[in-house]
Amino acid sequence: MSGPVGAHELSRRPVGGIGEGSVAGTLSLLLQLTGEAVLVFDGAGRVLLANDEACELMAGGGVLVGTDVRLLFPPAGPDAGEGPFDPASLPFSLDGTVAMVTCAVADGRALTLRVRCEAVRAPGETFLLVALPTDGDARRAREEGRALEDLVRANHRLSGTLRIVLDTLDADDLPALLDRLLEEITETMEADGTIVYLAESDGFHLRGLSSGLADEKVARFMPFGRSIERVAVRGGSAVRLRVSAPGTDALRQGRLAERDVVCEETGETVKVRSSLVPPFTSFMAVPVWFGGRVISIIEVGWRARRPMPKDDAQLLDAVAHYLSVQLEGTFTALRSRRAEHLADVGTRLREELLDAATADATPGVLGCLERVLEVASEELEADLALVRDNEHQALVVADLPLGGPHELACDLEALAAPCARDGVAVAPVLPDSALAAELRGLGEPCVGALVDLGEMGGARWRALMLRPDGAEPLGDIELEFLEELAADARDIARGEEEREQDKRIAQALQTGMRNELQDVPGITAEAVYSSATASASVGGDFYDLIRLPGRRACVIMGDVSGKGVEAASVSAAVKTALGAYAWEGLAPARMVRSLNEFLLGFSRLETFATLFVGIVDLAAGTIRYCSAGHPPAILVRAGADELSILDVQSGVVGAFHDIAYVDGEAALAPGDVLLLYTDGTTEARDPSGAFFGEQGLRDAVMRESAGEKRFEGFVGRLLGALDDFTGARLEDDVAMVALRFDELGPADETGPDGEKGGVSG
Repeated sequence: MSGPVGAHELSRRPVGGIGEGSVAGTLSLLLQLTGEAVLVFDGAGRVLLANDEACELMAGGGVLVGTDVRLLFPPAGPDAGEGPFDPASLPFSLDGTVAMVTCAVADGRALTLRVRCEAVRAPGETFLLVALPTDGDARRAREEGRALEDLVRANHRLSGTLRIVLDTLDADDLPALLDRLLEEITETMEADGTIVYLAESDGFHLRGLSSGLADEKVARFMPFGRSIERVAVRGGSAVRLRVSAPGTDALRQGRLAERDVVCEETGETVKVRSSLVPPFTSFMAVPVWFGGRVISIIEVGWRARRPMPKDDAQLLDAVAHYLSVQLEGTFTALRSRRAEHLADVGTRLREELLDAATADATPGVLGCLERVLEVASEELEADLALVRDNEHQALVVADLPLGGPHELACDLEALAAPCARDGVAVAPVLPDSALAAELRGLGEPCVGALVDLGEMGGARWRALMLRPDGAEPLGDIELEFLEELAADARDIARGEEEREQDKRIAQALQTGMRNELQDVPGITAEAVYSSATASASVGGDFYDLIRLPGRRACVIMGDVSGKGVEAASVSAAVKTALGAYAWEGLAPARMVRSLNEFLLGFSRLETFATLFVGIVDLAAGTIRYCSAGHPPAILVRAGADELSILDVQSGVVGAFHDIAYVDGEAALAPGDVLLLYTDGTTEARDPSGAFFGEQGLRDAVMRESAGEKRFEGFVGRLLGALDDFTGARLEDDVAMVALRFDELGPADETGPDGEKGGVSG
């Protein structure tokens, strides 16, 4: 350290491409790397900045920022450090020349320092001071002491990291391990606490915090792009952050809406909503990456301001990298546990509704529905608010948790519409939604979900399940729980009507024995049935085409296990039931689900069926279908140059309760041909025992629909190909239905014939 600063001034020539944030970050790093003590103080003598060396040398590792510089270099006399600050009163010059001065260190000793100080050329009075002990032995002792402290700290960090690694090796119960990991990270970093958030579809949800933060107010949810995670994710690695003390003006305003958070890497200041700031003054935010995305944010912090070495940030990055796989597994296991628990709750509530539906005494399903909704709300840590329609005054009134009945101005219909499915809707109420803003203005809980069960018992059933402002929104697992509960409640509440429907189906069994295809304008249809039994009319394979209002049609193809009269009787029941469900406007999956419950209660035979149920919307040019264990339908595209397989599959019908049935959907074009068939087609064998198979069927379809071959006789030609393959010896019933879509789109936009390519007319 030789020569005045003025003799070796820093170059102030601007360098292209270096922004203010880069310069601030570089200077901050320079101060920490230098072995000299560095202070910056203003014209009032207040220390604005001090590196670690200065804090250790002059304050014994304490905080220097905000200290009066005169207390570090007191002038002689009894009035030292009192009265207005005068830079000239300091025991060294301010022109950069070297001076030997005595410093009052923290332990009361006097230490001789070599000091240089110079005014900084910037607006306002700012001074830069650089100091170094003159005593070589003292300097070496300090360096050795610092090296020993660094070694002890590094050893502590290393041993803590090894504990984390060893604890997670071959751990069977990772969710139970999470709490211990948070404690170990806190202890390893000598921090006051550790917080972990999990990324879900709407933001980061709180999933754990160390025991030292049990009484602290910690944000349970951080939305994407509006919180600490924005800085951490943008940096890609651990960032060191500091919460600035509020200014006088901010304190005068009362409650602070936002806090300034400073990134020590760049010097950037980010405004963060106060409720999202962790209960720390200094902290590190660590993104956990897995598969190219951030799955978690870990915050490790200290309540008091303290230096955070870059090595610590790098260590936390290494720990996060190691833990990424374990954390992904932990969070997956936690989600699975939550889903299993809610599934158990849903089953219990469903059984309670079923008991109410089958009991002769009141209150019945609707009488216990409110209690079921209350239990569901408690499971979600939310308050229940029933919503009623006042038809006389055209008002929507909610019985709010805190204020009681209150008119809602928000359009609940618009909120529920995008989430409506099969007569029910569960719509999330997010923090930035219009409904949340209205409820927040009333001082009510404002985050959760709207559950709309539709019309039941002559009244509209809707409810709000609400968490307090600032709480985490309902996750996808919780919303799915409510969706299932809402669908079950609606189905069970309409049980009386469905039982009456079942009675009509049972009475109509005999009239459903005949397979037929109704005439549907816009569709040309043909079918073929070949039975392996002597009486072709009493087999287990069946099909139907039903014309529905609104240019829609329902096509059905099924195969009941067994043969003969018993199989045909069940087929008739299935056809009749599906026809009734189709006229009710149910979606295919809901039709099959209702049929499954009907068959399990109706038939005493150990019988099951495979089904294909499709709802054709000619105006929209789509088919929505449910294939329940049935061979996948084939869609021959117009021009016969491409086959599409409708391969969304569900389980068979009539075997078990609670089988999940799902819908698939495909777009249609004029001239497309849909081919449905039973498994007797693909399982047919030639004399050597080889199967005709799906590939054999597809080859036959392409061959019989190519060129100028007409649609009429299409399925007959396919049956002929099957007879040629088997030697006209079928071992199982075979049914095939082909539909050509001639007129699609709005009625006034299609021609009268609608024949555009494909198997020609």
